[in-house]
Amino acid sequence: MLCLVSAAALDFKYHHSEELERYLRGVHAAYPALTHLHSIGRSVQGRDLWVLVLGRFPTHHMIGIPEFKYVANMHGDETVGREILLHLIDLLVTSYGRDPVITRLLNNTRIHIMPTMNPDGFEATKVPDCYYTRGRYNSNGEDLNRNFPDAFENNSASIQPETRAVMDWIKNETFVLSANLHGGALVASYTFDNGNPVTGSLKGYSRSPDDDVFIHLAKTYSSNHASMYKGTGCDNRQTFPEGITNGYSWYQLEGGMQDYNYVWGQCFEITLELSCCKYPPADQLEKFWRDNKVALIEYIKQVHLGVKGQVTDKNGNPIPNAIVEAKGRPHVCPYRTNEQGEYFLLLLPGTYVINATVPGFKSMLKTVEIPDNTRNFSALKLDFSFPEVSDQIRSRVASCPKIPLYHELTRASAAVKPTVHILVLITTMLIIFK
Repeated sequence: MLCLVSAAALDFKYHHSEELERYLRGVHAAYPALTHLHSIGRSVQGRDLWVLVLGRFPTHHMIGIPEFKYVANMHGDETVGREILLHLIDLLVTSYGRDPVITRLLNNTRIHIMPTMNPDGFEATKVPDCYYTRGRYNSNGEDLNRNFPDAFENNSASIQPETRAVMDWIKNETFVLSANLHGGALVASYTFDNGNPVTGSLKGYSRSPDDDVFIHLAKTYSSNHASMYKGTGCDNRQTFPEGITNGYSWYQLEGGMQDYNYVWGQCFEITLELSCCKYPPADQLEKFWRDNKVALIEYIKQVHLGVKGQVTDKNGNPIPNAIVEAKGRPHVCPYRTNEQGEYFLLLLPGTYVINATVPGFKSMLKTVEIPDNTRNFSALKLDFSFPEVSDQIRSRVASCPKIPLYHELTRASAAVKPTVHILVLITTMLIIFK
C-alpha cells in the first residue's frame, strides 16, 4: 500500500519545501531497502539539503560500484530540474524488479539525487518568471554557480553554506559522473567554463584533457532528449550544433560547480540547460518529463564507461592516494585512489596506457583495450599490485590546494609553447610539493 501511495502522490506540479521533504520521506518509507535519505547540510535559512540515494547498497559505498549524482535547482528560480528529478526517483523505485534495464542500473550503480541545492531561492521566487528573479541567488544574495574555488583565477566570493555542503559531499564520496540541472536555455554544456591560454582560451574554447569524453557525455544527453539534439536553442540568434557546447565557448564563468567537480572532485560533470523559460507554468511539467526521461537514464549509464580497479600492496591491502592516470591525459590535480584503493577513469573505447604511481616507488604501466561496457553496467576492471609496498609504507594523504592551478601552468609555460607536457610538469611539482 505504501508503494502505491508514494507513486500516486506525485503530481505534475511544483513541490515546495515541506511537500518535497514529505515526498522523499514517503519514498524512503516505501522502499527502505532501495533508498537512503539524508541531508548533506542546511541552507542559509536553515532548510535541509536533501539527497535521496538509490541502489542495491544505498547506505554506503561498495567496492566496484561507481557513484553518480544529479543536482538541480542550484539557481532557485530555475525549476524544471527540481521537479523532473522527483519523477526520476518515482520511475527508478517503481521500475526496480520489473524493468530489467532499471534493475541492472540500480544493482550496479549508487545514484544520488539532490532535487534542490538552493531551497531558499526557490521559496523566495513568489512570482514565476521566464527570465530572471532574485530567487536565482541564495539568501545572502550569492550566485551558487559562481561560488566554488576556481582553477583559473582567485575567486573572492565568500563560500556559502550550500556550496560548502556540496564541497564536503564531493570530498566524502567517490563520485565518478554527475550532471547539474539548470534552466534558461536548451543545451548540454561541458568543461571548462573558465580558461586561459594553456587550455586554448585564445581560440575561444577551453579544452580539458578529457575533452573527447565530455563531448560524448554531452551528446549522450542531447541525442536522447526529445529536441535538444536539434541545436536550435531558444531564439534564432543562439544555436548549438547537436545541442552541446563547451562552457567557455558559450560564455566565461568563474567559480562554477562543473569545473570544481572535474578538477578537485575527480568527477566528470556537465551542465544541463533544460528549458528556455526558467520557471515555466506547472502544466508544462509533464511534457518536460517526457522530453528528458530517456536522456536522464542513458546519461546515468555512462558512469560505466572506461576502466576501474584497485591498487593494492604485496599483502593485498588497498593503497589510498595512489595516482592513477591514462597516459597522455594528465589532470592538473592528479586523480588518486580512495580509501579502498579504488580508481575510476571515464574513457571512450580504445587502447590506453594506464599509469599507477605510489610516490617513492617505481610506476606501473599497463596497456589495455577498453570496450564500451555501458550496456553491461560495468567498466573494464584493471587492478594494480605493488609487491614492494607493504602495509607499513603507505602513500601519505594528499590533496591539491584550492588555488588557481591553471594560473600556475600559465606562469610555467611563459617561455614554453603550451602543450600537455606542461601538465606533466605541474603534476610532478604537486607530487613533490606534497
